[in-house]
Amino acid sequence: MADLWSQVGPALATFMFFRSVYQSYFPQDLMSRYINKVVSYFYPYVTITFPEFETDGFYKRSKVFGYIERYLSSSASTQATSLLANGVRGSTAYVVLSMGHYEEVIDVYKGIRLEWSSYKHSPNRQTISWGGKDVDKRLFDLKFNKKHLEVVTKHYLKHVVEEGKRIYKKEKKRRLYTNNKSDDWDDDMWSYVTWKHPSTFETMALAPKMKQEIMDDLIAFRNAKDYYMKIGKAWKRGYLLYGPPGTGKSSMIAAMANLMEYDVYDIELTTVKDNSGLKKLLIDTPSKSIIVIEDIDCSLDLTGKRSAEEEESSSDDEDDIPIPNKAKKEKKSEEVTLSGLLNFVDGLCFDSEREDGYAHRAIILLL
Repeated sequence: MADLWSQVGPALATFMFFRSVYQSYFPQDLMSRYINKVVSYFYPYVTITFPEFETDGFYKRSKVFGYIERYLSSSASTQATSLLANGVRGSTAYVVLSMGHYEEVIDVYKGIRLEWSSYKHSPNRQTISWGGKDVDKRLFDLKFNKKHLEVVTKHYLKHVVEEGKRIYKKEKKRRLYTNNKSDDWDDDMWSYVTWKHPSTFETMALAPKMKQEIMDDLIAFRNAKDYYMKIGKAWKRGYLLYGPPGTGKSSMIAAMANLMEYDVYDIELTTVKDNSGLKKLLIDTPSKSIIVIEDIDCSLDLTGKRSAEEEESSSDDEDDIPIPNKAKKEKKSEEVTLSGLLNFVDGLCFDSEREDGYAHRAIILLL
């Protein structure tokens, strides 16, 4: 027995020696890399992970994750045995169903089998969020055969995101935005209310032929992304509505918004300080929106000329102190002008591309 224990010590020393030599020449990260390469060579699948939050700092929810959640909601409700029900603010849907934790659903795209799975990652340490509670991070994993990598990354994921956007837009409640005064833009440029107007083209008293022409024009504009990109122009459409009060201008705008499923941005020019402020407002409007500018004939100086009374008073009254031309120009520059409005509507501020794709808007001028 004593001889056995006397041999254990040298054996352990030899083992530790070879272990240290092995770690010196074959570091763990290097071995893990080669092992992963060998496994990936024989393992035919690829996994793409979509985290719920974009960053670890402020926990901003990923838009892509939300679109995937919407896309998988119908499949999850029929395939998964455990579901999560989340209420969504500003949506017509009472709840959105998604896969429960550690659930899987199968999707098929052009004959390709794709496996979606949901996971939950709980932080090991205490994490402080804006709500003062620990944040559990959800993950979506997409697994598929690596030979379909190009089809999945170039076509399938685009299909998933676009379909998720479509569902989100369909469920989203319409909003009516109005611009705040220029002095209050430090807080926010816009304020909004949930807007559900009953007016549709089916309920409007309008000649059937004209009604159909307007609807066809709107739908053609909504689907004309490739055309506008091809000709190199901003993706926008302008309409001028005029007439006395009560002739259906507001009902027409509501019918257009309900048909297009767009939010309405109502710009009150009298609260805008100058042309620069108007430009900021127009740039701040998102894609897929209807911009309404009311009473442009009353809010703007359409002629750019002084009235006859001002001409007479400035020439006949010798005791009046003349206003320097510089002061007149400064006063003029502090106003929204018709030329400024037309330049911005037809200018570069509408040629930008947003996060959600080539930006497009319908612009309505009211007289």
